[in-house]
Formats: sequence, structure tokens, C-alpha cells
Amino acid sequence: MDPSAPLRLLLVNDTDRPMRQLRGAFADAGYLVIAQADGAAELLRLAESERPDIIIVDTESPTRDTLEQLALMERSAPRPVVMFAEHGGMPAIQAAVRAGVTAYIVDHVSAERLAPIIDMARVKFEEDAALKRKLADMERQLAERKLIERAKGILMRRRQLGEEEAYALLRGQAMRSGLRLADLALQLIHASELLD
Repeated sequence: MDPSAPLRLLLVNDTDRPMRQLRGAFADAGYLVIAQADGAAELLRLAESERPDIIIVDTESPTRDTLEQLALMERSAPRPVVMFAEHGGMPAIQAAVRAGVTAYIVDHVSAERLAPIIDMARVKFEEDAALKRKLADMERQLAERKLIERAKGILMRRRQLGEEEAYALLRGQAMRSGLRLADLALQLIHASELLD
């Protein structure tokens, strides 16, 4: 993304009132409104097709449909989401955060406050995404370690080897065959299951 280009916003109207005032505030603050979803039904489709930089939801209190669509979007096309709501309360805020809302703002916001709110939402979104990537990487490493341990156990049992010898045998075979150690371990486990 070109850092000098204006942020591209998708507005979601989850109220009965028109969004003219909010649209005007974003335009005044230098943001580009690329699309507007009137209610939850269009949210996921527009998020995937328009690929906005950030999603702004205007609501009195988030509806179940909107929260469900945000949760689906969080899985398929994650984006920072700022929700401007008239009503707060811990249950509404918790439901919104679980659905993927990055910032939940109660009250109407002046144009001068928009940039810091959006910047904070973007930073929080990036930090959350980095933590999710780190967690997924750790889970993958743990799963691979379990495969390798299981494959070592098979070799130790079948070949009467010690743990270090079994690991050296696995590692050497992985290097010779150009496979990752975890991939070779999985192949060995599958082959062993066929033979048992």
C-alpha cells in the first residue's frame, strides 16, 4: 500500500439513521470511503471484493447479524474494525471484541478525533495479527515436534535403537530425501500404521 495514499474505508450502517454526517467527517479527515454496506448482509461480500484498509461500523448497539458477519470476515478477510456505538456496556463490548472489532467507541466522534482512533485500531490490529501468527507458528512447531517424537518411538521400537540413534537416522534420511523432518516423520507414522 502506498503510504501517501488515503486510507480506504468501508462504512457499515447498522442503524436506521443515514450516515451522511459520518461520511462527511471521514472525507474532512482525508479518508477515502470506497463503499457502504447498509446492514450486515453486504458486509462480508464488500470486505472481500473491495479489500478496504479499515472497516467502520456505525450502530446503536451491535446486532447479532452484524457480529456474525464480522466474525466470518475475521476468518476470511481480516481487517481492522472500528465500531461507533451509541450504547456501551460490557456484554456489547465483549461480543464486539470476540467478533473481531478492534476499537469500540461509545459516543459520536469529531473529525479531529478520527485519525488517532483509526491509527490506534490499525496498530492494535497489526499487533494482534503478529501475536496470532506467532501462536500459530508455535502450535505448528509443537505439532511437528510431536510427530518427530512419535516417529522416533517407532524407530526405537522396531530397530531397537536409542533415542539419539533414532533421531540421527530420521535426520539423515530427511536430508538425503530432501524432506523436512516433520514430513518424513509423518510418512513413517503412516507407513507404520499400514504395517501394524
